[in-house]
Amino acid sequence: MRVLVTGGTGFVGKEVVRQLLAHNHQVRCLVRPGSEKKLGAAPGVEFAPGDVTRPESLPSAVQGCDAVVHLVGIIREFPSRGITFQKMHFEATQNIVEATKKANIRRYLHMSALEAKPAPVAGYHQTKQQAEEYVMASGLTFTIFRPSIIYGPGDAFINLFKDQIKRLSLVPVIGDGRYQIQPVPVWVVAQGFALALETPISENRSYDVGGPEPLRFDELIDTVAQVLGKKVGKIHLPVWPLRLSAALLQGFAWFPVTTDQITMLLAGNTCDPSAFYRDFGIQPVPLAAGLASYLV
Repeated sequence: MRVLVTGGTGFVGKEVVRQLLAHNHQVRCLVRPGSEKKLGAAPGVEFAPGDVTRPESLPSAVQGCDAVVHLVGIIREFPSRGITFQKMHFEATQNIVEATKKANIRRYLHMSALEAKPAPVAGYHQTKQQAEEYVMASGLTFTIFRPSIIYGPGDAFINLFKDQIKRLSLVPVIGDGRYQIQPVPVWVVAQGFALALETPISENRSYDVGGPEPLRFDELIDTVAQVLGKKVGKIHLPVWPLRLSAALLQGFAWFPVTTDQITMLLAGNTCDPSAFYRDFGIQPVPLAAGLASYLV
């Protein structure tokens, strides 16, 4: 198939592109001018100039494709710069879905997130849920993936703690560290996208995607340290001062967290991923094994 990928220059997108090529698909990436450099040498990848927030740029990008993979998303808002969850999650999805339909493309794969469901925890999840609903009502043959926290080479999550563990004897942890997450390797998520195009059972299905088992946040830190061969302590930070600081400073890109991110972290991020692994025939990767494959 010829597959249009949005968000193909991002952390997850680069691996999705790699997996699609490995499955002998032709890949076309929607890119803003200049951003194609982020993919580096990408033999076999075609670039189409465009932007999911500009609907007029999409018809030429989707023309001649057999499927669309929509990965665009953000993890924090900067309203003063016009970067909002509503625009980047919901409105962008509307734009690419409508362009897909007008081009008579049947197959559509969509990146969502865990907790994108009614009564969402935060605005991030609310707009992800709205986007899912739009996709499911579109008439397209869809597959929706809802991953937990994704890790791998170049991620902005595990690598943050890797750097702290290498430099510090104590790693700061928000709250009591007992809330649970279920990290999943980027290559596992990307395999799901590539395999969905050849797995009919995945059509018109949504999949929760996570590692083989939930871990407390403290256990995550311990596992990273173990893989790195380090011993590290943890200092548990009270939540309310961080919430207050985030409320005042989250508009600045240099401040590390937002109030929404704190809320989502403390709420946990776990799932039952058994349907994903069963339907795609993918082997779950324990966190320690996944980290050891690229951290050491």
